[in-house]
Amino acid sequence: MAFDEQEIRAVHSNWIEAVNAGDLARLLALMAEDVVFFSPGQAPFGREAFSSHFMAACQQMLFCCTSELEEVVVVGEVAYTRSRDALSMTPRAGGKAAQFAGHRMTVYRKQADGRWVLSRDAHSLVAVD
Repeated sequence: MAFDEQEIRAVHSNWIEAVNAGDLARLLALMAEDVVFFSPGQAPFGREAFSSHFMAACQQMLFCCTSELEEVVVVGEVAYTRSRDALSMTPRAGGKAAQFAGHRMTVYRKQADGRWVLSRDAHSLVAVD
């Protein structure tokens, strides 16, 4: 496995770990300044909206996300991954967890310092029983 692919796999793993930990600072460090997220039923949004949505959700929910990388493609300074994701969101106040599953495609860009950061992210997570 090439070095850049290993680095992207590490960023992907770090992202999932940070989501599960509710660690916004870590997530922000893994994304580009001009990042754009695409979620079903919403207009595309950037860092600021991601931050406010994530923090609001973390105040109300505990996350348990898993993600299986199915494809990693590196082309020069840009790469993309395709993954199969599952997300469980349990209310902090108690109650039944909401379950979601679907696929995700993420585009990464290599920075001048050699780090790979998340640049674009689109998912198809939907509620499951």
